[in-house]
Amino acid sequence: MSDTEAIAETVDGFLADPRMLRIQRDAALVADLALGGFEGREYEVFEDRLLRDSMPILRGMLRSGTFITLSVRRFEERGIPFFVSSENRQLLHSSDAERDDIIVDVLMSARKMFRKQALLNCGWNPNFGGTKGACCLLTYFIGRCMWDFRRVYLRWVKERERVARVEAALLDPEAFFSLLTALPHHGEPETILYSGAFMELLDAQPPETRAVVRLTCEGYAAGEIADRLKSTPGAVRTRLYRFRRDLYQAASERKIWIPVQLHVNGVREQQRSAG
Repeated sequence: MSDTEAIAETVDGFLADPRMLRIQRDAALVADLALGGFEGREYEVFEDRLLRDSMPILRGMLRSGTFITLSVRRFEERGIPFFVSSENRQLLHSSDAERDDIIVDVLMSARKMFRKQALLNCGWNPNFGGTKGACCLLTYFIGRCMWDFRRVYLRWVKERERVARVEAALLDPEAFFSLLTALPHHGEPETILYSGAFMELLDAQPPETRAVVRLTCEGYAAGEIADRLKSTPGAVRTRLYRFRRDLYQAASERKIWIPVQLHVNGVREQQRSAG
C-alpha cells in the first residue's frame, strides 16, 4: 500500500463523507479560494479548519506509530537518513503533551508549504489519474506534514537532550558550572555565587528549591523556570520566597552574600521585565 493510500484510509476512518464527495467539494472550494489568490479572510478560515481537522488525525497516527513509520520510509526511499529511537516512539505513544508539542510545530511548518505547493503551484489535482488516484485536501496536507516531521523531530530531540542536561546539572554543582558557557548568563559571577555561606545554605535546601534558586540567579523569570522544571509560576515564587526568607535571616546573623537577583527589589524588577 502506498503512503498516500495509507493516509487516505486513516482520514476515511475519521470522516463520515465518502472520499469522492470530499474531493469534489474540495475542488469547488479551491476554485473559490483561487479567486482571492489564496489570501484574505476566506483563506484564513479555510486554513484554520484544515489545521483543526488535521490535529486529531495526526494525534492518532503519531500515537499508533503509523505517522512515524510512513515519514521515515519516505526519507529512506530518497536516501535521506532518518531514525526514530524506540524510546522516543514509546514516549510519543504515551505522552499527550509531547505529541502535541511536535504536532503543533509540524502543522505550523506544513501549512506554509501546503499553500505554495498544493494551491499556488497546483500540486493538488482532484482529477489525478495515476495509480494512486486523487486524494482530498486533508489527505494531501497530512502527507505534507510527513515531510516536515523529520526537521521538527530532530529539533525536538535536541531540545529534550539540552533540557535533560540542564536539569541533571542543577543537582550537581560541578556539572552545572560546565553548562554556564552554554546558557544565557545574566547573573553574578559563578565563582562568587556558589561559594561560602550562601552555598552552605543553598545545599541545605530541597533539590527543587536549589533548582529554582540557581535558575533565578541565572536571570530566568518565574514563568520560564516553571516551564523548565515542569512546575507552576506560583510554586516557583513560593519556593523562592521561603529561601529568601531563610537567606535574609542568615544575613542578619552573620555576613553572607545575597545575589542581586534574590533581593526583593531585584525580583520585582525581574517580574516587571518578564511581564
